[in-house]
Amino acid sequence: MFRNLIKGYPWARVCFGFSLFFSLLLVAGTAQAVESKKIRLLTTSSTSNSGLMAILKPAFEAKTGYRLEVEAFGTGWALRMAAVGKADVIITHAPAAEKGFMAAGFGHERHYVMRNAFVIVGPASDPAGIRDSGDAKSALRRIAETKSAFISRGDDSGTHKKELDLWESAGLEPFGGWYVEYGHNMGKTLRHANEQQAYTLVDNGTWLAKRDNLKLQQLYQGEDSLNNPYHVISISPKLHPDNNHKGASAFVKWLLSDEAQRLIGDYKVDNEVLFMPAR
Repeated sequence: MFRNLIKGYPWARVCFGFSLFFSLLLVAGTAQAVESKKIRLLTTSSTSNSGLMAILKPAFEAKTGYRLEVEAFGTGWALRMAAVGKADVIITHAPAAEKGFMAAGFGHERHYVMRNAFVIVGPASDPAGIRDSGDAKSALRRIAETKSAFISRGDDSGTHKKELDLWESAGLEPFGGWYVEYGHNMGKTLRHANEQQAYTLVDNGTWLAKRDNLKLQQLYQGEDSLNNPYHVISISPKLHPDNNHKGASAFVKWLLSDEAQRLIGDYKVDNEVLFMPAR
């Protein structure tokens, strides 16, 4: 009956059409507004494995009203996903790869957030005798010379990239049955190294968070080449105009704020600081 009424009066069809059009616009606008509160964050697995992200996420959401959708990957994968628009903002820890990402135009802004350090852990018996090594290169040479079991992340993560850089600086290309490319995140890699009683390279934050459940020991640490800086990068609005750039900018600003930096510096396990804030 209603359709017949509209049929009989042209003005009614016009009014109905405009009403439907503006209703759809209102629904679309509302959906867009709701969607804009979601921020897609890809973060290196160490911020998740260490427990830090569980502290930062609710604090940011409570402060800003945004909803942070967090996925943890190795740095290499996070950079590749972000390059094709699958993230609004990322946290990574591979400076050379990050600079390449920015130079290629994928990133909008990049800021230093915090740091920790890499350490080499292994079985308490220390079959390669790396405890008294003069530097990381010497420690890796001893592991290779004795063909002691070493578990590599093998996943193009920031930790994996650092490990490969260290082997190269030692003049070595690891291969053979003693060297295993595991292909998993840091938490899983640590558990596998523990099961195999093998050496591995790990960021200090994840190590401190996980060590109580492991039989491995920290055997080498402490030089500039093992520094591990983390940066936050928002994604280019020119390449990906549909991304939530306003939300990404809000997250970057908050992560550099006094509040967030204090949370990072105050986060401890067994009274030990896991990450040093940028300021």
